[in-house]
Amino acid sequence: MPLGLIALAIGGFGIGLTEFIIMGLLPEVATDFNVSEATAAWFITGYALSVVVGALLLTAAVTRLPRKPVLASLMILFIVGNLLCAVSPDYLTMMIGRVIAALCHGAFFGIGAVVAADMVAPSKKAGAIAIMFTGLTAANVLGVPFGTFLGQQAGWRATFWAITVIGVIALIGILALVPNLANEQRAAGLRGELRAFKSRQVWLSITVTVLGYGGMFGAFTYIAYTLTDVSGFASSTVPWLLVLFGGGLFVGNTLGGKAADKNVDKTLLVVLSMLMLILVLFALTATNQITTIASLFLMGGFGFATVPGLQMRVMKYATAAPTLASGANIGAFNIGNALGAWLGGVTITAGLGYTSPIWAGAGLTVLAIIVMAFAAANGRKLAASEPRPAGAVEPEPAHAVVPSKVPAL
Repeated sequence: MPLGLIALAIGGFGIGLTEFIIMGLLPEVATDFNVSEATAAWFITGYALSVVVGALLLTAAVTRLPRKPVLASLMILFIVGNLLCAVSPDYLTMMIGRVIAALCHGAFFGIGAVVAADMVAPSKKAGAIAIMFTGLTAANVLGVPFGTFLGQQAGWRATFWAITVIGVIALIGILALVPNLANEQRAAGLRGELRAFKSRQVWLSITVTVLGYGGMFGAFTYIAYTLTDVSGFASSTVPWLLVLFGGGLFVGNTLGGKAADKNVDKTLLVVLSMLMLILVLFALTATNQITTIASLFLMGGFGFATVPGLQMRVMKYATAAPTLASGANIGAFNIGNALGAWLGGVTITAGLGYTSPIWAGAGLTVLAIIVMAFAAANGRKLAASEPRPAGAVEPEPAHAVVPSKVPAL
């Protein structure tokens, strides 16, 4: 495994921690700045919107530049943003710091996914992307609980100082370990990158990302209320249950990447179908604590098992100019997050109860399956219509293919 992937994963860990840690520290931050929790929640909303802006505009601005220096520059932007949060004297300065840190989020993961894929053989691209996203899952499993504890014990600013240090470590790792890839495609420029969006498959893949990720996060956004008000767990157990959910993210990300390297479309169809079934089961049995625990882990697992495949699929159909499409797909994850949260809020406001966001998430996932099935069928037609190169070797018959050793998802 190239060591550069570890450096990218450390960067992903820091960025994931920055995104999610504010949720655990919101009461302390609101008290310190003397604002309501609703006003402080704009640190979450503002971050998410800035991720989408950075994923598109910032990525578009650097398409002609070598990717390693761009990744290093994005990490410097991340460090500056979190340092500003750590020393912020007022609400506005804190918000500016959050926005600066968020701008690098989408571009870093979008460009980093392209770099990660280019560091390995074609048959291992999704697995390499999964390794980079391991940092994001680790941020949920370990970073958020320990970061919240640090903030509660030493003040919330201590957590942002710690994240700043993580950013410095990631920057050093990127400079030292990420190679300058000789086969890097830089000639396409912005116009060439934009041409990738003429592909129907790119748009279908982005749509599946919005719907599939929105399905999982629609259920997850209000999970604390579901666990306490429906399942009957004490509020003190919720953080540990969220660690369990994070463990599912980690396992799903790893196995999903390996499976996608075998057959990306089949993997996405199977995983999305399983996610839909898990969400339905969760909604039906949320009053039972044992099935709730199992559903929570599996929801995280199957939900995040889609991520490497979705990212690789966009890059595959963006062909020689994947950078902007990859960044756009990172933005699509955040749009899905916002869509799922909004739809779940609508169902709760309508008086449908705290299991209604799970049902809404299942509905979004059904739409994702439909779009993915159409995309897969259309992809097969495109492949069949492509002329075979002269002298191409016929593929082995199906019975001769060695079965995959990847565990079934």
